[in-house]
Amino acid sequence: MSFSGQIKEELAQVISSPRHCQLAELAALVQFCGHIEEDGSLLVQSENPLVIRKCFTLLKKTFKIKAVAKSQMQTQNYRLFVTGEDAFRVLEALKICDTAGNLMMRHLTDPVLIKNSCCKRAYLRGCYMAVGSMSDPYKSYHLELVCGLQAQAEQLLKILHDFSLDAKMIVRKKYHVVYMKEGENIADFLNITEAHKALMEFENTRIYKGMRNMVNRKVNCEAANITKTVNAATRQVEDIRLIREKMGLEGLPEPLRQMAYVRLENPQASLGELGKLLDPPVGKSGVNHRLRKLGELAKELKVK
Repeated sequence: MSFSGQIKEELAQVISSPRHCQLAELAALVQFCGHIEEDGSLLVQSENPLVIRKCFTLLKKTFKIKAVAKSQMQTQNYRLFVTGEDAFRVLEALKICDTAGNLMMRHLTDPVLIKNSCCKRAYLRGCYMAVGSMSDPYKSYHLELVCGLQAQAEQLLKILHDFSLDAKMIVRKKYHVVYMKEGENIADFLNITEAHKALMEFENTRIYKGMRNMVNRKVNCEAANITKTVNAATRQVEDIRLIREKMGLEGLPEPLRQMAYVRLENPQASLGELGKLLDPPVGKSGVNHRLRKLGELAKELKVK
């Protein structure tokens, strides 16, 4: 099962205790997966059976309704029907129709249902189950909620921003997609919707990737330093050989002559190792100073 599927499976088990929160989550599921038939019945359909199961549970808890669930194996579509007086009660409670049965807002959730912070959490949980998805966190951080209408996306954005989540919206074909790419925001979203197991796995993945990246950076840095050291040592040996060819090493001052011989005999040694081989031993700065003097002398000889 994908990580996105694991999140939905976990969220399907989360049932808020207050009835107003249950209504908020049910409103999200109906908003994105629901349809009002000509006879006034409510149809909820989804390719994910978890959505239908969650609707069934919420309807039973909030209205004592046992809706009828069906599956279409040919299209892998799952359906839930609420008919008659039961459908009217649900649509009225979700602010989709008024007391006279007239349709009101069909595409947006009434702000009254999601005015409380706890209800917004439940609403986001329902939104993710209905239209949410997330990439494998080992590959990338990307969570998105796909809306059919711009107004729906804007309503979602506002709620996410209420929780200080840095969500954005793009248009993809005919859909308006609300998405988040920052690991911190996605972790907060999982916490807000109470997907705590998924949150722990996500955070473990972030830690693993962070450590892997740190190790890679360290290895790359060490490799770069080794390359730099090797190139410098090669250049120093070439300079000393040029001096030996042009004027010989015996005429050099004692410190430079000793440095030249030690470097020729130890072409792969570091500055610290070279310093210990000198008599008397000197520090890395002293070794670097002598090698720089030899390099300047070699440069002068090249010009001549």
